[in-house]
Amino acid sequence: MSGSGAPGGARVELYDTTLRDGAQRAGLSYSIEDRLRILHRLDSMGFPFVEGGWPGANPRETEFFRLATKERLTRATLTAFGMTRKAGERADASPVLRDLLEAGTEVVCVVGKAWDLHVTEALRTDLDEGLAMVRDSIAFLRREGRRVFFDAEHFFDGYRRNSTFSMAVLAAAEEAGAERLVLCDTNGGTLPAEIARVVREVAERTSVRLGIHVHNDAGGAVANSLAAVEAGAFQVQGTVNGYGERTGNADLVPVAANLALKMGVRALPPESLERLTELAHYVAEIANVTPDSHQPYVGRYAFTHKAGLHTSGVSRFAEAYEHVPPELVGNRRGVVASDLGGRSTIQMKAEELGLELRPEAIPGLLAELKDREARGYTFELADASLELLIRRHDGWVQPFFEIESYRVHVEQRGTEEPLAEATVKVSANGSRHIESAEGHGPVGALDNALRKALANEYPELEHITLEDYRVRVLDENIGTGATVRVLIDTSNGQREWTTVGVSENIIEASWEALTDGYLYGLLHPREDPDGS
Repeated sequence: MSGSGAPGGARVELYDTTLRDGAQRAGLSYSIEDRLRILHRLDSMGFPFVEGGWPGANPRETEFFRLATKERLTRATLTAFGMTRKAGERADASPVLRDLLEAGTEVVCVVGKAWDLHVTEALRTDLDEGLAMVRDSIAFLRREGRRVFFDAEHFFDGYRRNSTFSMAVLAAAEEAGAERLVLCDTNGGTLPAEIARVVREVAERTSVRLGIHVHNDAGGAVANSLAAVEAGAFQVQGTVNGYGERTGNADLVPVAANLALKMGVRALPPESLERLTELAHYVAEIANVTPDSHQPYVGRYAFTHKAGLHTSGVSRFAEAYEHVPPELVGNRRGVVASDLGGRSTIQMKAEELGLELRPEAIPGLLAELKDREARGYTFELADASLELLIRRHDGWVQPFFEIESYRVHVEQRGTEEPLAEATVKVSANGSRHIESAEGHGPVGALDNALRKALANEYPELEHITLEDYRVRVLDENIGTGATVRVLIDTSNGQREWTTVGVSENIIEASWEALTDGYLYGLLHPREDPDGS
Protein backbone atom coordinates (compact mmCIF):
# COMPACT_ATOMS: atom_id res chain seq x y z
CA MET A 1 0.00 0.00 0.00
CA SER A 2 1.33 3.44 -0.92
CA GLY A 3 2.41 5.98 1.68
CA SER A 4 -0.50 8.14 2.75
CA GLY A 5 -0.53 11.90 2.87
CA ALA A 6 -3.96 11.99 4.49
CA PRO A 7 -4.65 13.85 7.75
CA GLY A 8 -2.62 12.31 10.48
CA GLY A 9 0.28 11.68 8.09
CA ALA A 10 3.52 13.60 8.32
CA ARG A 11 3.13 15.87 5.32
CA VAL A 12 2.01 16.30 1.74
CA GLU A 13 4.45 17.05 -1.05
CA LEU A 14 3.61 19.99 -3.33
CA TYR A 15 4.82 19.84 -6.93
CA ASP A 16 4.50 23.18 -8.68
CA THR A 17 4.08 23.32 -12.45
CA THR A 18 3.32 27.03 -12.83
CA LEU A 19 6.24 27.43 -15.24
CA ARG A 20 5.15 24.52 -17.46
CA ASP A 21 1.47 23.63 -17.20
CA GLY A 22 0.59 27.12 -16.00
CA ALA A 23 2.22 28.64 -19.06
CA GLN A 24 -0.36 26.87 -21.24
CA ARG A 25 -3.01 29.36 -20.15
CA ALA A 26 -4.24 31.32 -23.18
CA GLY A 27 -2.67 34.77 -23.34
CA LEU A 28 0.06 34.01 -20.79
CA SER A 29 3.73 34.05 -21.73
CA TYR A 30 6.73 34.10 -19.40
CA SER A 31 10.10 35.47 -20.36
CA ILE A 32 13.15 33.57 -19.17
CA GLU A 33 13.71 36.23 -16.51
CA ASP A 34 10.08 35.85 -15.41
CA ARG A 35 10.61 32.12 -14.99
CA LEU A 36 13.75 32.60 -12.94
CA ARG A 37 12.06 35.08 -10.63
CA ILE A 38 9.10 32.76 -10.04
CA LEU A 39 11.49 29.84 -9.49
CA HIS A 40 13.33 31.71 -6.75
CA ARG A 41 10.11 32.87 -5.10
CA LEU A 42 8.79 29.29 -5.01
CA ASP A 43 12.13 28.14 -3.64
CA SER A 44 11.99 30.74 -0.86
CA MET A 45 8.46 29.56 -0.02
CA GLY A 46 9.65 26.00 0.44
CA PHE A 47 7.97 24.22 -2.49
CA PRO A 48 9.75 20.83 -2.69
CA PHE A 49 9.56 20.51 -6.49
CA VAL A 50 9.28 23.14 -9.23
CA GLU A 51 8.75 21.94 -12.77
CA GLY A 52 10.60 24.31 -15.06
CA GLY A 53 9.19 23.27 -18.41
CA TRP A 54 9.74 20.91 -21.32
CA PRO A 55 13.39 21.09 -22.43
CA GLY A 56 13.76 20.91 -26.19
CA ALA A 57 10.18 22.04 -26.84
CA ASN A 58 11.51 25.42 -28.01
CA PRO A 59 14.73 27.44 -27.64
CA ARG A 60 13.37 29.45 -24.72
CA GLU A 61 12.64 26.31 -22.68
CA THR A 62 16.11 24.94 -23.39
CA GLU A 63 17.80 28.23 -22.50
CA PHE A 64 15.84 28.44 -19.27
CA PHE A 65 17.17 25.08 -18.11
CA ARG A 66 20.70 26.05 -19.10
CA LEU A 67 20.45 29.06 -16.79
CA ALA A 68 18.22 27.64 -14.07
CA THR A 69 20.41 24.63 -13.37
CA LYS A 70 23.18 27.07 -12.46
CA GLU A 71 20.99 28.92 -9.96
CA ARG A 72 21.41 28.22 -6.27
CA LEU A 73 18.21 26.79 -4.78
CA THR A 74 17.94 26.17 -1.05
CA ARG A 75 14.61 24.34 -0.72
CA ALA A 76 13.22 23.44 -4.12
CA THR A 77 14.34 20.77 -6.55
CA LEU A 78 14.06 21.84 -10.20
CA THR A 79 12.47 19.20 -12.42
CA ALA A 80 12.18 18.78 -16.19
CA PHE A 81 9.12 17.44 -17.98
CA GLY A 82 8.84 15.28 -21.07
CA MET A 83 7.01 12.36 -22.62
CA THR A 84 7.91 8.71 -23.09
CA ARG A 85 9.66 7.41 -26.18
CA LYS A 86 7.51 7.14 -29.30
CA ALA A 87 5.99 3.90 -30.53
CA GLY A 88 8.62 1.76 -32.25
CA GLU A 89 11.47 3.95 -31.02
CA ARG A 90 14.37 2.87 -28.82
CA ALA A 91 14.54 4.75 -25.53
CA ASP A 92 18.23 5.53 -25.93
CA ALA A 93 17.49 7.00 -29.37
CA SER A 94 14.56 9.17 -28.25
CA PRO A 95 15.27 12.90 -28.80
CA VAL A 96 12.77 13.80 -26.07
CA LEU A 97 14.47 11.60 -23.50
CA ARG A 98 17.87 12.94 -24.56
CA ASP A 99 16.59 16.48 -24.07
CA LEU A 100 15.48 15.52 -20.57
CA LEU A 101 18.95 14.26 -19.77
CA GLU A 102 20.64 17.32 -21.25
CA ALA A 103 18.45 19.61 -19.12
CA GLY A 104 20.66 18.52 -16.23
CA THR A 105 18.03 18.17 -13.50
CA GLU A 106 18.17 15.52 -10.81
CA VAL A 107 14.45 14.77 -11.15
CA VAL A 108 12.48 14.32 -14.36
CA CYS A 109 8.74 13.90 -14.79
CA VAL A 110 7.64 11.70 -17.68
CA VAL A 111 4.08 11.59 -18.99
CA GLY A 112 2.60 8.48 -20.57
CA LYS A 113 -0.81 7.35 -21.75
CA ALA A 114 -2.93 5.52 -19.18
CA TRP A 115 -6.16 5.41 -21.24
CA ASP A 116 -6.31 2.56 -23.74
CA LEU A 117 -8.30 4.71 -26.17
CA HIS A 118 -5.39 7.15 -26.45
CA VAL A 119 -2.91 4.38 -27.06
CA THR A 120 -4.90 2.82 -29.89
CA GLU A 121 -6.37 5.98 -31.43
CA ALA A 122 -3.93 8.83 -30.65
CA LEU A 123 -0.66 6.88 -30.67
CA ARG A 124 -1.99 4.28 -33.17
CA THR A 125 -0.19 1.36 -31.55
CA ASP A 126 -1.17 -1.67 -29.50
CA LEU A 127 -1.51 -1.83 -25.73
CA ASP A 128 1.61 -3.94 -25.23
CA GLU A 129 3.68 -1.29 -26.97
CA GLY A 130 1.97 1.37 -24.86
CA LEU A 131 3.19 -0.41 -21.73
CA ALA A 132 6.67 -0.89 -23.18
CA MET A 133 6.95 2.83 -23.98
CA VAL A 134 6.40 3.64 -20.31
CA ARG A 135 8.64 0.89 -18.96
CA ASP A 136 11.52 1.48 -21.39
CA SER A 137 11.56 5.25 -20.95
CA ILE A 138 11.64 5.20 -17.17
CA ALA A 139 14.19 2.39 -17.05
CA PHE A 140 16.46 4.29 -19.44
CA LEU A 141 16.28 7.47 -17.38
CA ARG A 142 16.95 5.53 -14.19
CA ARG A 143 20.02 3.91 -15.73
CA GLU A 144 21.23 7.41 -16.57
CA GLY A 145 21.00 8.35 -12.90
CA ARG A 146 17.79 10.34 -12.87
CA ARG A 147 15.01 10.23 -10.32
CA VAL A 148 11.74 9.75 -12.20
CA PHE A 149 8.16 10.80 -11.47
CA PHE A 150 5.50 9.34 -13.77
CA ASP A 151 2.40 11.30 -14.81
CA ALA A 152 -0.29 8.77 -15.80
CA GLU A 153 -2.14 10.90 -18.35
CA HIS A 154 -5.95 10.57 -18.56
CA PHE A 155 -5.77 8.05 -15.74
CA PHE A 156 -9.28 8.51 -14.35
CA ASP A 157 -10.97 8.34 -17.76
CA GLY A 158 -8.84 5.32 -18.61
CA TYR A 159 -9.54 3.60 -15.29
CA ARG A 160 -13.28 4.09 -15.83
CA ARG A 161 -13.10 2.45 -19.28
CA ASN A 162 -10.41 -0.22 -18.80
CA SER A 163 -8.98 -0.36 -15.29
CA THR A 164 -6.88 -3.40 -16.13
CA PHE A 165 -4.81 -1.49 -18.67
CA SER A 166 -4.54 1.65 -16.53
CA MET A 167 -3.24 -0.37 -13.60
CA ALA A 168 -0.83 -2.20 -15.92
CA VAL A 169 0.60 1.18 -16.92
CA LEU A 170 1.24 2.02 -13.27
CA ALA A 171 2.78 -1.40 -12.70
CA ALA A 172 5.13 -0.86 -15.65
CA ALA A 173 6.22 2.52 -14.28
CA GLU A 174 6.70 1.12 -10.79
CA GLU A 175 8.68 -1.85 -12.08
CA ALA A 176 10.96 0.46 -14.07
CA GLY A 177 11.80 2.56 -10.99
CA ALA A 178 9.41 5.53 -10.85
CA GLU A 179 9.38 7.23 -7.42
CA ARG A 180 5.93 8.78 -7.79
CA LEU A 181 2.88 7.52 -9.68
CA VAL A 182 0.84 10.62 -10.42
CA LEU A 183 -2.81 10.03 -11.33
CA CYS A 184 -3.95 12.69 -13.81
CA ASP A 185 -7.48 13.90 -14.42
CA THR A 186 -6.34 15.45 -17.68
CA ASN A 187 -9.80 16.34 -18.99
CA GLY A 188 -10.80 17.78 -15.60
CA GLY A 189 -14.26 16.21 -15.51
CA THR A 190 -14.01 13.79 -12.58
CA LEU A 191 -15.75 14.67 -9.30
CA PRO A 192 -14.35 14.28 -5.76
CA ALA A 193 -16.19 11.11 -4.78
CA GLU A 194 -14.83 9.20 -7.77
CA ILE A 195 -11.35 10.69 -7.31
CA ALA A 196 -11.27 9.46 -3.70
CA ARG A 197 -12.59 6.00 -4.58
CA VAL A 198 -10.09 5.44 -7.38
CA VAL A 199 -7.13 6.71 -5.34
CA ARG A 200 -8.03 4.34 -2.50
CA GLU A 201 -8.30 1.41 -4.89
CA VAL A 202 -4.98 2.24 -6.55
CA ALA A 203 -3.26 2.76 -3.20
CA GLU A 204 -4.17 -0.78 -2.17
CA ARG A 205 -2.46 -2.19 -5.26
CA THR A 206 0.77 -0.16 -5.45
CA SER A 207 3.79 0.28 -3.20
CA VAL A 208 5.01 3.60 -4.68
CA ARG A 209 3.74 6.90 -3.33
CA LEU A 210 0.88 8.34 -5.33
CA GLY A 211 0.41 11.84 -6.68
CA ILE A 212 -2.61 13.72 -8.00
CA HIS A 213 -2.72 16.09 -10.98
CA VAL A 214 -6.14 17.48 -11.84
CA HIS A 215 -7.57 20.12 -14.13
CA ASN A 216 -10.45 22.42 -13.31
CA ASP A 217 -12.87 21.87 -16.20
CA ALA A 218 -15.71 20.85 -13.87
CA GLY A 219 -14.72 23.39 -11.22
CA GLY A 220 -13.47 20.78 -8.76
CA ALA A 221 -9.68 20.86 -9.05
CA VAL A 222 -8.96 22.01 -5.48
CA ALA A 223 -11.65 19.74 -3.98
CA ASN A 224 -10.40 16.82 -6.06
CA SER A 225 -6.82 17.38 -4.88
CA LEU A 226 -7.90 17.43 -1.23
CA ALA A 227 -10.08 14.36 -1.71
CA ALA A 228 -7.11 12.55 -3.22
CA VAL A 229 -4.95 13.47 -0.21
CA GLU A 230 -7.59 12.13 2.17
CA ALA A 231 -7.66 8.92 0.13
CA GLY A 232 -3.89 8.42 0.25
CA ALA A 233 -2.17 10.66 -2.31
CA PHE A 234 1.16 12.00 -1.11
CA GLN A 235 2.05 14.46 -3.87
CA VAL A 236 -0.22 17.23 -5.16
CA GLN A 237 0.63 18.80 -8.50
CA GLY A 238 -0.79 22.17 -9.46
CA THR A 239 -0.03 25.81 -10.20
CA VAL A 240 -0.03 29.11 -8.36
CA ASN A 241 -3.40 30.81 -8.94
CA GLY A 242 -4.63 27.76 -10.84
CA TYR A 243 -3.11 28.91 -14.13
CA GLY A 244 -3.27 26.34 -16.90
CA GLU A 245 -4.83 25.26 -20.15
CA ARG A 246 -8.57 25.80 -20.68
CA THR A 247 -10.04 26.46 -17.20
CA GLY A 248 -6.76 25.82 -15.44
CA ASN A 249 -5.14 23.45 -12.96
CA ALA A 250 -5.56 22.93 -9.23
CA ASP A 251 -4.69 26.18 -7.45
CA LEU A 252 -1.88 25.36 -5.02
CA VAL A 253 -2.59 28.48 -2.97
CA PRO A 254 -5.91 27.30 -1.44
CA VAL A 255 -4.64 23.71 -1.58
CA ALA A 256 -1.72 24.60 0.71
CA ALA A 257 -3.92 26.72 2.98
CA ASN A 258 -6.59 24.04 3.30
CA LEU A 259 -4.07 21.30 3.98
CA ALA A 260 -2.48 23.29 6.79
CA LEU A 261 -5.48 25.07 8.31
CA LYS A 262 -8.31 22.62 7.70
CA MET A 263 -6.68 19.20 7.53
CA GLY A 264 -3.68 19.55 9.82
CA VAL A 265 -1.27 18.41 7.12
CA ARG A 266 2.05 20.11 6.50
CA ALA A 267 2.64 21.07 2.88
CA LEU A 268 4.85 24.16 3.23
CA PRO A 269 7.11 25.40 6.03
CA PRO A 270 4.89 27.02 8.72
CA GLU A 271 6.44 30.44 8.16
CA SER A 272 5.47 30.35 4.48
CA LEU A 273 1.74 30.14 5.09
CA GLU A 274 1.48 33.85 5.87
CA ARG A 275 3.24 34.60 2.57
CA LEU A 276 0.60 32.93 0.40
CA THR A 277 -1.13 36.22 -0.42
CA GLU A 278 2.19 37.77 -1.40
CA LEU A 279 3.00 34.74 -3.58
CA ALA A 280 -0.33 34.79 -5.40
CA HIS A 281 -0.07 38.48 -6.23
CA TYR A 282 3.62 38.26 -7.10
CA VAL A 283 3.06 35.54 -9.69
CA ALA A 284 0.01 37.36 -11.08
CA GLU A 285 2.00 40.53 -11.64
CA ILE A 286 4.85 38.70 -13.34
CA ALA A 287 2.36 36.81 -15.51
CA ASN A 288 0.67 40.15 -16.28
CA VAL A 289 -2.67 38.66 -15.27
CA THR A 290 -5.10 40.67 -13.17
CA PRO A 291 -5.21 39.08 -9.70
CA ASP A 292 -8.53 37.47 -8.84
CA SER A 293 -9.97 39.78 -6.19
CA HIS A 294 -12.20 36.98 -4.93
CA GLN A 295 -9.62 34.19 -4.92
CA PRO A 296 -10.05 32.05 -1.79
CA TYR A 297 -7.78 33.02 1.10
CA VAL A 298 -5.64 35.54 -0.80
CA GLY A 299 -7.98 37.64 -2.93
CA ARG A 300 -8.28 41.32 -2.13
CA TYR A 301 -11.90 40.79 -1.05
CA ALA A 302 -11.50 37.32 0.49
CA PHE A 303 -11.97 38.82 3.96
CA THR A 304 -13.87 42.00 3.07
CA HIS A 305 -17.20 42.57 4.78
CA LYS A 306 -19.88 44.85 3.44
CA ALA A 307 -21.55 47.50 5.61
CA GLY A 308 -24.32 46.15 7.83
CA LEU A 309 -24.63 43.17 10.14
CA HIS A 310 -21.29 41.60 9.17
CA THR A 311 -19.45 44.89 9.61
CA SER A 312 -20.52 45.43 13.20
CA GLY A 313 -20.23 41.72 14.00
CA VAL A 314 -16.74 41.18 12.65
CA SER A 315 -15.38 44.11 14.65
CA ARG A 316 -16.52 42.40 17.87
CA PHE A 317 -16.17 38.72 17.05
CA ALA A 318 -14.35 38.04 13.80
CA GLU A 319 -14.58 34.26 14.16
CA ALA A 320 -18.34 34.47 13.68
CA TYR A 321 -17.89 35.74 10.12
CA GLU A 322 -14.47 34.45 8.99
CA HIS A 323 -13.50 30.82 8.54
CA VAL A 324 -9.85 31.61 9.41
CA PRO A 325 -8.04 34.76 10.58
CA PRO A 326 -6.82 36.50 7.39
CA GLU A 327 -3.35 37.19 8.79
CA LEU A 328 -2.63 33.44 8.80
CA VAL A 329 -2.29 33.60 5.02
CA GLY A 330 -0.87 37.12 4.84
CA ASN A 331 -4.17 38.76 3.93
CA ARG A 332 -6.07 41.41 5.84
CA ARG A 333 -9.61 42.11 6.86
CA GLY A 334 -11.48 44.74 4.94
CA VAL A 335 -14.72 46.54 5.69
CA VAL A 336 -16.40 48.60 3.02
CA ALA A 337 -16.94 52.23 4.02
CA SER A 338 -15.05 51.74 7.26
CA ASP A 339 -11.81 52.80 8.88
CA LEU A 340 -11.21 49.50 10.66
CA GLY A 341 -7.84 47.75 10.34
CA GLY A 342 -4.66 48.59 8.49
CA ARG A 343 -2.56 50.45 11.08
CA SER A 344 -0.62 47.44 12.33
CA THR A 345 -0.07 46.16 8.80
CA ILE A 346 1.54 49.36 7.55
CA GLN A 347 3.58 49.65 10.75
CA MET A 348 4.90 46.12 10.20
CA LYS A 349 5.68 46.91 6.56
CA ALA A 350 7.61 50.01 7.55
CA GLU A 351 9.65 47.97 10.02
CA GLU A 352 10.28 45.36 7.32
CA LEU A 353 11.69 48.14 5.10
CA GLY A 354 13.87 49.41 7.95
CA LEU A 355 11.88 52.61 8.51
CA GLU A 356 10.77 54.21 11.76
CA LEU A 357 7.30 55.51 10.96
CA ARG A 358 5.85 58.10 13.29
CA PRO A 359 2.39 57.04 14.59
CA GLU A 360 0.85 60.38 13.63
CA ALA A 361 1.86 59.78 9.99
CA ILE A 362 -0.06 56.52 9.70
CA PRO A 363 -3.66 57.80 9.18
CA GLY A 364 -2.68 59.99 6.25
CA LEU A 365 -0.55 57.24 4.76
CA LEU A 366 -3.37 54.70 5.02
CA ALA A 367 -5.80 57.13 3.41
CA GLU A 368 -3.46 57.67 0.48
CA LEU A 369 -2.78 53.96 0.11
CA LYS A 370 -6.50 53.23 -0.07
CA ASP A 371 -6.97 56.03 -2.57
CA ARG A 372 -4.11 54.80 -4.73
CA GLU A 373 -5.32 51.21 -4.63
CA ALA A 374 -8.74 52.40 -5.76
CA ARG A 375 -7.07 54.15 -8.69
CA GLY A 376 -5.17 51.01 -9.71
CA TYR A 377 -1.85 51.09 -7.87
CA THR A 378 -0.44 47.86 -6.52
CA PHE A 379 2.42 47.63 -4.09
CA GLU A 380 2.69 43.83 -3.93
CA LEU A 381 5.72 43.92 -6.21
CA ALA A 382 6.53 47.62 -6.01
CA ASP A 383 8.17 47.75 -2.59
CA ALA A 384 10.44 50.55 -3.82
CA SER A 385 7.49 52.84 -4.57
CA LEU A 386 5.92 51.89 -1.24
CA GLU A 387 9.07 52.78 0.65
CA LEU A 388 9.23 56.19 -1.04
CA LEU A 389 5.56 56.79 -0.21
CA ILE A 390 6.08 55.87 3.45
CA ARG A 391 9.11 58.14 3.68
CA ARG A 392 7.21 61.09 2.19
CA HIS A 393 4.37 60.71 4.69
CA ASP A 394 6.94 60.62 7.47
CA GLY A 395 8.21 64.05 6.43
CA TRP A 396 11.04 63.02 4.09
CA VAL A 397 11.79 65.33 1.16
CA GLN A 398 14.00 63.69 -1.41
CA PRO A 399 17.23 65.71 -1.90
CA PHE A 400 18.44 64.29 -5.19
CA PHE A 401 16.67 66.11 -8.03
CA GLU A 402 13.62 68.17 -8.89
CA ILE A 403 11.74 67.75 -12.15
CA GLU A 404 10.95 71.02 -13.89
CA SER A 405 9.39 69.52 -17.02
CA TYR A 406 9.62 66.72 -19.56
CA ARG A 407 8.32 66.11 -23.03
CA VAL A 408 8.57 63.36 -25.61
CA HIS A 409 7.47 62.92 -29.19
CA VAL A 410 7.63 60.13 -31.72
CA GLU A 411 8.43 60.78 -35.37
CA GLN A 412 8.33 58.55 -38.41
CA ARG A 413 9.87 59.58 -41.70
CA GLY A 414 8.94 57.63 -44.76
CA THR A 415 9.62 53.94 -44.35
CA GLU A 416 12.14 54.42 -41.53
CA GLU A 417 11.52 52.96 -38.08
CA PRO A 418 9.74 55.41 -35.74
CA LEU A 419 12.14 57.26 -33.46
CA ALA A 420 11.30 58.83 -30.10
CA GLU A 421 12.99 61.95 -28.75
CA ALA A 422 12.65 63.25 -25.19
CA THR A 423 13.74 66.41 -23.40
CA VAL A 424 13.91 66.76 -19.63
CA LYS A 425 14.63 69.77 -17.44
CA VAL A 426 15.82 69.00 -13.92
CA SER A 427 17.61 70.69 -11.02
CA ALA A 428 20.14 68.76 -8.96
CA ASN A 429 22.62 69.95 -6.36
CA GLY A 430 21.89 73.59 -7.22
CA SER A 431 22.46 73.15 -10.96
CA ARG A 432 19.87 73.17 -13.74
CA HIS A 433 20.21 70.63 -16.53
CA ILE A 434 18.41 70.43 -19.86
CA GLU A 435 19.08 67.32 -21.90
CA SER A 436 17.58 65.61 -24.92
CA ALA A 437 17.99 62.03 -26.03
CA GLU A 438 16.58 59.57 -28.53
CA GLY A 439 15.26 56.08 -27.98
CA HIS A 440 13.47 53.29 -29.77
CA GLY A 441 10.36 54.13 -27.76
CA PRO A 442 9.13 57.06 -25.66
CA VAL A 443 10.03 55.42 -22.34
CA GLY A 444 13.51 54.56 -23.57
CA ALA A 445 13.98 58.13 -24.76
CA LEU A 446 12.86 59.53 -21.39
CA ASP A 447 15.17 57.13 -19.59
CA ASN A 448 18.13 58.20 -21.73
CA ALA A 449 17.38 61.92 -21.34
CA LEU A 450 16.98 61.72 -17.56
CA ARG A 451 20.17 59.71 -17.28
CA LYS A 452 22.09 62.34 -19.28
CA ALA A 453 20.69 65.15 -17.17
CA LEU A 454 21.75 63.57 -13.89
CA ALA A 455 24.93 61.72 -14.88
CA ASN A 456 27.35 64.48 -13.94
CA GLU A 457 25.79 64.97 -10.51
CA TYR A 458 25.41 61.26 -9.76
CA PRO A 459 28.05 59.08 -11.45
CA GLU A 460 26.59 56.00 -9.75
CA LEU A 461 23.74 56.12 -12.30
CA GLU A 462 26.00 54.28 -14.73
CA HIS A 463 25.25 51.15 -12.71
CA ILE A 464 21.47 51.63 -12.78
CA THR A 465 19.71 49.90 -15.66
CA LEU A 466 16.07 49.40 -16.59
CA GLU A 467 15.54 45.61 -16.59
CA ASP A 468 11.85 45.18 -17.42
CA TYR A 469 8.82 47.25 -18.31
CA ARG A 470 5.23 45.99 -18.00
CA VAL A 471 1.95 47.69 -18.79
CA ARG A 472 -1.53 46.57 -17.80
CA VAL A 473 -4.77 48.15 -18.96
CA LEU A 474 -6.96 48.27 -15.85
CA ASP A 475 -10.34 48.77 -17.54
CA GLU A 476 -10.32 47.36 -21.04
CA ASN A 477 -13.93 48.45 -21.67
CA ILE A 478 -12.96 52.12 -21.86
CA GLY A 479 -10.59 51.65 -24.77
CA THR A 480 -7.91 54.27 -25.37
CA GLY A 481 -9.09 56.31 -22.37
CA ALA A 482 -8.48 53.46 -19.92
CA THR A 483 -6.23 53.78 -16.89
CA VAL A 484 -2.96 51.89 -17.23
CA ARG A 485 -0.56 50.60 -14.61
CA VAL A 486 3.16 50.52 -15.38
CA LEU A 487 5.66 48.40 -13.44
CA ILE A 488 9.38 49.00 -14.02
CA ASP A 489 12.10 46.69 -12.73
CA THR A 490 15.44 48.40 -12.14
CA SER A 491 18.83 47.05 -11.07
CA ASN A 492 22.20 48.41 -9.97
CA GLY A 493 23.97 45.09 -10.36
CA GLN A 494 23.70 44.27 -6.67
CA ARG A 495 19.99 44.56 -6.01
CA GLU A 496 16.75 44.83 -7.99
CA TRP A 497 13.67 46.88 -7.21
CA THR A 498 10.26 47.57 -8.74
CA THR A 499 8.33 50.82 -9.00
CA VAL A 500 4.79 51.55 -10.12
CA GLY A 501 2.97 54.35 -11.91
CA VAL A 502 -0.73 54.73 -12.74
CA SER A 503 -2.46 57.19 -15.07
CA GLU A 504 -4.83 57.43 -18.02
CA ASN A 505 -1.72 58.66 -19.88
CA ILE A 506 0.75 55.85 -20.43
CA ILE A 507 3.66 58.32 -20.65
CA GLU A 508 2.76 59.89 -17.31
CA ALA A 509 2.44 56.47 -15.66
CA SER A 510 5.78 55.42 -17.11
CA TRP A 511 7.46 58.64 -16.00
CA GLU A 512 6.24 58.17 -12.44
CA ALA A 513 7.59 54.63 -12.26
CA LEU A 514 10.83 55.66 -13.98
CA THR A 515 11.64 58.59 -11.68
CA ASP A 516 10.76 56.57 -8.58
CA GLY A 517 13.20 53.95 -9.82
CA TYR A 518 16.01 56.51 -10.04
CA LEU A 519 15.15 57.94 -6.62
CA TYR A 520 15.25 54.53 -4.99
CA GLY A 521 18.55 53.73 -6.67
CA LEU A 522 20.12 56.96 -5.40
CA LEU A 523 18.69 56.35 -1.95
CA HIS A 524 20.22 52.86 -1.85
CA PRO A 525 23.48 53.08 -3.82
CA ARG A 526 25.72 50.13 -4.56
CA GLU A 527 28.07 48.96 -1.88
CA ASP A 528 31.78 49.16 -2.52
CA PRO A 529 33.40 45.91 -3.69
CA ASP A 530 34.89 45.41 -0.21
CA GLY A 531 31.37 45.47 1.23
CA SER A 532 31.65 48.82 2.95
